[in-house]
Amino acid sequence: MGLLGEMAMVGAARWMAAAGLVALYAALCAAVWWRERRKRQAAQAQAASLAAAREGLHALLVVYASQTGQAQELAQETARLLHAAGEPVQLCPVHQLTPEALAQARCALWVVSTCGEGDPPDHAAAFASRTLASAPQLAHLRYGLLALGDRKYTHFCGFGRQVDAWLQRCGAKRLFDTVEMDNGDAQALQQWQHHLGQVAYVSDLPAWQAPEFADWVLAGRTHLNPGSAGGAVFHLELVPPADLAGAAVAWESGDLVQVRAPQDPDHPREYSVASIASDGSVHLLVRQAVRGDGSLGLASGWLTQGAAVGAAIPLRLRAHSNFRLEGNAQRPLILIGNGTGLAGLRAHLRARAAMGAGPNWLLFGERNTAYDFHHQAELEGWHRQGTLQRLDVAFSRDQPTRVYVQHLLAAEAETVRAWVAQGAAVYVCGSLQGMAQEVDSALRQILGADALDHLLREGRYRRDVY
Repeated sequence: MGLLGEMAMVGAARWMAAAGLVALYAALCAAVWWRERRKRQAAQAQAASLAAAREGLHALLVVYASQTGQAQELAQETARLLHAAGEPVQLCPVHQLTPEALAQARCALWVVSTCGEGDPPDHAAAFASRTLASAPQLAHLRYGLLALGDRKYTHFCGFGRQVDAWLQRCGAKRLFDTVEMDNGDAQALQQWQHHLGQVAYVSDLPAWQAPEFADWVLAGRTHLNPGSAGGAVFHLELVPPADLAGAAVAWESGDLVQVRAPQDPDHPREYSVASIASDGSVHLLVRQAVRGDGSLGLASGWLTQGAAVGAAIPLRLRAHSNFRLEGNAQRPLILIGNGTGLAGLRAHLRARAAMGAGPNWLLFGERNTAYDFHHQAELEGWHRQGTLQRLDVAFSRDQPTRVYVQHLLAAEAETVRAWVAQGAAVYVCGSLQGMAQEVDSALRQILGADALDHLLREGRYRRDVY
């Protein structure tokens, strides 16, 4: 019997050919959409069925706060393993967690990610500002917590630690010491699974297997900004090995890849994918990171200079549900980004161009027009053709006064409000420090804090920031 049971007892031819290609692509898109829809429906059905494992028992809460989707995936796997062991489970994103659910729960497992320097994931912002400021009585609650973070930030696992401290203040009791996981560390994951075995009173939970890395081939590398005063930016193209097929090479716009550099194999680096699956290759925009001693970053230096074209690159795709189009596929889109953040936005624009969806508005910022207008010909071509109804750029060093994308937004406040009123979704991709924070502030001034929070809850305000 598990813990919960003991606790609760718980030209015409050319035109036709072109039309045929368009129809074929549309059919492929429809097939991918239908497959993903069925996968989402299956996942929802599985989540809904978890609590029914044993009649009459309180469900074990599995609560997650996720920015890029990793915490969500780990929470889903946590729920699946416990359910397989006979525990009734209720899987819940933190923004849907109610005071009533906490009051009724006897046991809760939290999988909590930190965004940047100690910030909550976007969908957890309201929970962080309201619920963590409250003090409900939770002396009845026993809990375990897996905190995800990155030790390169000063406030490692900052939000997870805030949640832990809040639970302690409210009187909740730990089932075990909090597990802190640095960049998907396998040892921390094994520790978490060991604790799950104790929760369910079983010792033979199936092994937790992360998706395997495969050796993709670096098929092309282009220096996009020679002569720039900023860091060198490269466009990379990677093709899958011949023996890889199916889900291993399928992705949606908005997804990520993890790359494992040979000099540092224990800490995969994540990059936004700048292409769509029908392109046949993963495109990345990678800026060379330069250390204080002038040496290049381990991953970016290897990808942009150390690895020869034709070399094998250990890579795996990772779904990023928080930045996918999903229910916004047919809405107007406002796409905002800077620097290599263009990658995730470019993938969305390629998807929108393929399906003929619009209108689309891109606001992009970099240093100098002459050197840093990444993929200029493609973007201006989309603007001429109508895929991009609007293309607004801010090159900060082209004039004495610095101009950034948040200034473009403020200058077009009425237009932003009109697009949002017509149902537009807002996607932001790029640097967290500076750009994303300033864009968020500008949007709150333009739309109002409550309206922006409403867009966030609806999934119409999504960010891929780093």
